[in-house]
Amino acid sequence: MLSKVYSTGLFGIDGFIVSVEVNGQPRLPQFELVGLPDAAVKEAKERVRTACENSGFPFPEAAFLVNLAPAYRRKEGSGFDVAILVGIMSVSGMIRGTVTLGDKCFIGELSLSGEFRSVKGVLSMCVAARDAGMSEIYVPEENAAEAAAVEGISVYGVHSMRQLVDHLNGRAVLSPMPRKSTAFSPHAPYEEDFADVKGQHLAKRAMEIAAAGGHNILLIGPPGTGKSMLAKRLASILPPLTFEEAIETTKIHSVSGSLPEGTSLLARRPFRSPHHTMSAVSLVGGGANPMPGEVSLAHNGVLFLDEMPEFPKQITDALRQPIEDEVVTITRANGRVTFPCSFMMVAAMNPCRCGYFGDPSGRCTCKPEEVKKYISRISGPMLDRIDIQIELPSLSYEELATKDTVKTETSEVIRERVCAARAFAIERMKKKVGEAQVKNGRGKPIYCNAQLDAAGIQSFCEATDGAHLLLKNAYSALGMSARGYSRILRVARTIADLSKSDIIREEHIAEAIQLRNLDRKYWS
Repeated sequence: MLSKVYSTGLFGIDGFIVSVEVNGQPRLPQFELVGLPDAAVKEAKERVRTACENSGFPFPEAAFLVNLAPAYRRKEGSGFDVAILVGIMSVSGMIRGTVTLGDKCFIGELSLSGEFRSVKGVLSMCVAARDAGMSEIYVPEENAAEAAAVEGISVYGVHSMRQLVDHLNGRAVLSPMPRKSTAFSPHAPYEEDFADVKGQHLAKRAMEIAAAGGHNILLIGPPGTGKSMLAKRLASILPPLTFEEAIETTKIHSVSGSLPEGTSLLARRPFRSPHHTMSAVSLVGGGANPMPGEVSLAHNGVLFLDEMPEFPKQITDALRQPIEDEVVTITRANGRVTFPCSFMMVAAMNPCRCGYFGDPSGRCTCKPEEVKKYISRISGPMLDRIDIQIELPSLSYEELATKDTVKTETSEVIRERVCAARAFAIERMKKKVGEAQVKNGRGKPIYCNAQLDAAGIQSFCEATDGAHLLLKNAYSALGMSARGYSRILRVARTIADLSKSDIIREEHIAEAIQLRNLDRKYWS
């Protein structure tokens, strides 16, 4: 007798339908599992047998052949346990033959007691099941809130195998997960606030410009000047996540297993701060079964590299392609996986190994060649991909101890200006091209000025004659590259958007140059 039920697998951050075909014959007991399973899937044989018996059902004495189709795709993980056992029970008559299984999808790992255990990537799996035409999906209780974020499919959170069988046989019907419990709230509060940062008004202005245009930023200064504080608060002034961004971001974190328990959708932009001892695979992703790296986990959020010169050059140079393309493609023998990685990069560093080069206190003990060696750990091509460079001076005792006479702006106030600037930019570009959705040359939507390509700069970065003359002089004096020229224009365009100006003016170019002149001081 043959039975077919459906489950889902993962490849990258996308799910795919797996047909679990179970053939049972009245012969000597045997259990074979085929269809390119990995070790975790092969071990399902023992979990399924024991879970069935401990759930109060006799495991059938028959020869079973289980095929996971399509056979050419590798099946990994323990999420196929439930589908395999449902198929065996259907063949054996423990699930009534009148029950329709063709529109149902089963996901979950089984414990030896028959309880469901959570699995990674349920959101992506649920999307794949819905797109394949499934009307119902059964997942572990811990994953139910996450799966219920997907519209167009009924989600059932199941505690145990006994509960699932009783539901399918009509003895104790389960209720689907209500969608009202997964209401998306994009205005989730942040613990960190810009009001906590003392002084550093120029750096705060630079962070606001970076947020408004999606620009990468480098913070240089002695220890204790607030570089990390500012970086950790950048996400709090970025525009709230849209529903589409939340879905895409949650899929990545779900597949990687970093989604908080009970979370339906991520409501805050991610902030990732990897340590400098990480490997290149941890940064960009990879492995035998490719998994997202830190650049993808920071998708739609912030990637913070603290003490950037301490990162091996191999690591920092590996960022160059993801910054430009906003995707990471990993090729393995069993296929090619592409992970999205559109993020804002914030890098922080000391000006030398002791940290006090150029500080008025004169505490620097480094020799000139030591300073040069330390600074040169950041390559020129990498520096070219950072739009804004800002130096943070040491704070005086008065700045730290004295209460501000004027109340420091909160993140909420700054975020309102950032959102207004981005909205102004989108409307400005729409008027120029006459399209509802502005896209770059690769067909990707443009949400901020940092995403403008060469054609976009030509079309949208209109400037006055005085602004062009000022940029021309700066180009020669600072020895800019073509990429540096483009990034100056992008930053100037963002500054103009903050001031609600359709045209880039001299003052906008001047401020953009001021925010990108440290390479001459430190890297000349």
